[in-house]
Amino acid sequence: MADYESLHRQCRTLESLFDTKLTSYSRLASTITRNQDDVEAGGSRERWKDVEGEVEDLLEKLRETNDELLALSNNPDTPPSQSMSRAIQRHSEVYQDYAKELRRTKTNVQHALDKVNLLSGVRNDIEAYKSSAGDSLLAERGRIDSSHSMTDQILDQAYETRAEFSRQSMSLASINTRMTGVIGSIPGINNLLSMIKSRRRRDSIILGILIGGCLLLLISYMSR
Repeated sequence: MADYESLHRQCRTLESLFDTKLTSYSRLASTITRNQDDVEAGGSRERWKDVEGEVEDLLEKLRETNDELLALSNNPDTPPSQSMSRAIQRHSEVYQDYAKELRRTKTNVQHALDKVNLLSGVRNDIEAYKSSAGDSLLAERGRIDSSHSMTDQILDQAYETRAEFSRQSMSLASINTRMTGVIGSIPGINNLLSMIKSRRRRDSIILGILIGGCLLLLISYMSR
């Protein structure tokens, strides 16, 4: 029964290794859930895949060893003792338990990874929105500053134009004052101006009378 002893020891070794590796795998799932960080950036996905592969390999070796023990127990040429049958049955039950535990742990790890990646995606979306909103605010601030600068330029031009008008008005007033002073300083110029205005009025009256007479003659001629 050397084959049985060898397979029995191999099963116990694989069970011990699997239990240790499965514990590490479960701790990795807890670490991912607690940290809530970016799994890709932190390298947790690579560690998770490595440990998961090692656990699956151990479980597969344990299954193969259990299949060999089962085949040995079914050999009619070398029927196992009662204690051997119980040991083989126990190994089979342990394998089934380990397979269920691995499936459950893999599901928990995947849920933890999905949750972390979802939260990371939400954070990235929030950061992208903040960045976009900040850029929009900066652009709007630039447009407002540009508008204020243009308004200041227009106001400066308006103030300069008003000042120029004021200077021109003062110049005209000064010229008018000087002209009045010049006119008042020349003897008889007021009389001369009055005579010119009177002659213009007289000429206007005479011209009006002539035009009126012509119109009357024309009307009289056309009415015949």
